[in-house]
Amino acid sequence: MIRSDARILWLATGLSALAGFVDATGFLYLGGFFVSFMSGNSTRLAVGVAALPREALIAAGLIAAFVIGVVAGSLAGTLGGARRRAVVLALVAVLLGAAVACDALGWRAGAAAAMALAMGVENVVFERDGEVQIGLTYMTGTLVKVGQRIAHALRGGPAFGWWPYLLLWAGLVAGAVAGALLYPLIGIANLIGGAGAALLLATATLHPRLRG
Repeated sequence: MIRSDARILWLATGLSALAGFVDATGFLYLGGFFVSFMSGNSTRLAVGVAALPREALIAAGLIAAFVIGVVAGSLAGTLGGARRRAVVLALVAVLLGAAVACDALGWRAGAAAAMALAMGVENVVFERDGEVQIGLTYMTGTLVKVGQRIAHALRGGPAFGWWPYLLLWAGLVAGAVAGALLYPLIGIANLIGGAGAALLLATATLHPRLRG
């Protein structure tokens, strides 16, 4: 799917950049926990169980919120029908806005949960027949694909089959850099821009070639 349509590739790259932006914001806001990278939180959970129970609880809460977000996003997409991607991304925007509102009310746990929920929701933008076709935050798997495609090219396969996967990774990194640069200036208000980006991408998915 990622290699079959340039529009889909650029949409996926934009979504990866959004995920990186939000994850960097969440990482700095939470002092080292992730809102989209659940492998990292799983390691934090394991280490916390062994030595730091409070950190284990934080990691477990973020993982639970992320999974709930996946469930909510999948259900919202089903209700959205032909406009499922737009509906899912609108929900991402609402949750990012909710994170900013929770922080303004002094409810940091609510802000953290809303960010993780949003990232869980975002990961089902490319769901089809109950399966996610493009992982937007699974960068270990994406880099494995880069390596596999390079190996395939060296065996005589397509010379640039690795390029779409590298672009996804680069999108996430670029988004994370932007989030990290802006966070010292405006803090979690970063997410207002993230919500706006999600709405722009939602609008883009109304194009017939980008509908789910």
